[in-house]
Amino acid sequence: MPNISTKGLSMPESPIRKLVPFAEAAKKRGINVIHLNIGQPDIKTPQVALDAVKKNSITTLSYSKTEGNDSYRTKLATYYLKHGIEITAEDILVTTGASEGLSFVIGSIADTDDEIIVPEPFYANYNSFSIAFGVNVVPIVSKIETGFALPSIADFENAITAKTKAILICNPNNPTGYLYSEEEIKQLAHLVKKHDLFFIVDEVYREFVYDGKEHYSALKEKNIDDHCIVIDSVSKRYSMCGARIGCVITKNKTLKNTILKFMQARLSPPSYAQIASEAALDTPQEYFDEVIAEYVLRRDTLIQGLNKISGVKVISPQGAFYCIVELPIKDSDTFAQWMLEHFNIANETVMVAPAAGFYATEGLGKNQIRIAYVLDKETLKRAICILEQALKEYRLNED
Repeated sequence: MPNISTKGLSMPESPIRKLVPFAEAAKKRGINVIHLNIGQPDIKTPQVALDAVKKNSITTLSYSKTEGNDSYRTKLATYYLKHGIEITAEDILVTTGASEGLSFVIGSIADTDDEIIVPEPFYANYNSFSIAFGVNVVPIVSKIETGFALPSIADFENAITAKTKAILICNPNNPTGYLYSEEEIKQLAHLVKKHDLFFIVDEVYREFVYDGKEHYSALKEKNIDDHCIVIDSVSKRYSMCGARIGCVITKNKTLKNTILKFMQARLSPPSYAQIASEAALDTPQEYFDEVIAEYVLRRDTLIQGLNKISGVKVISPQGAFYCIVELPIKDSDTFAQWMLEHFNIANETVMVAPAAGFYATEGLGKNQIRIAYVLDKETLKRAICILEQALKEYRLNED
């Protein structure tokens, strides 16, 4: 048999999806699986977006422009302007999801064995994209004891080497729900300019901020135009995960032209999905107000329930719709699989994402899980009860 590539063998399994075969087997046995493992909201997609696809008069579904439809990028620039972010359509490159955007960015800024500094835990695909391009992730540990706040700037500076190309953060953070403050963004902006690095900020969850707090975009930092790269997407904002439309935003013309070459190789982003995404920009503010209120209710339901479980540690998220939960067990991978294979209450069980896959440092996150609170309040309550009983039974036999 021919050999598989080293990159292929090194590619990690997704902590979000790797247990899917066990979940599917459970469903075949008649078990209802409550999915807390994946950020797929049950919120309805804005009708205006769906109608734009249903009612369009396209007769030939042709390629779009490589960088995305002009009308969509122009309208998207207006959206950012409403949020105090001054960019133009020329600063926006439309990608097939935020994932493709980040992948193209890494390919454009880093060579084999170069390094990108990322506070951990972080979205697992950051590691996957880096491995695909032969780039090394250098983790800076953030801890549950500090609410997963930004590690000290000294920690970042000490990690910078001749091979460092960028600092990458997600704001608000997936998987922790931490919201980086304006001051923290400014500190990182100063650092990347001082060391001539790129500053990549994943702002996919920028709309989901709670408790009266505000999201501060890295694009508001005027003195880092050549350094700043923002990744965004319609997936979560409009509950349009299946559209696969994202974007890269940068004012760095050389970088933009480089990313465009990667984009040309994949031809163009999806045409129908761009139509839906452009229409979604007309979604009224009332939609977001209701969605935010619903997520606050779900967050509070989840956190209050988890805090009642003996031995569980969790921090209330300030944004996005995830949290990292520390469990009184040794190995969350084994526990998560056990719940799918061997545990249920009234033919119902829970699927979670083991958190070790959100860390690059070996051994960290082994007793943690990530929960996505994207389901309704009553479902979350049932999930908490199942999780509590599962922990009791599992711990009796863990040793």
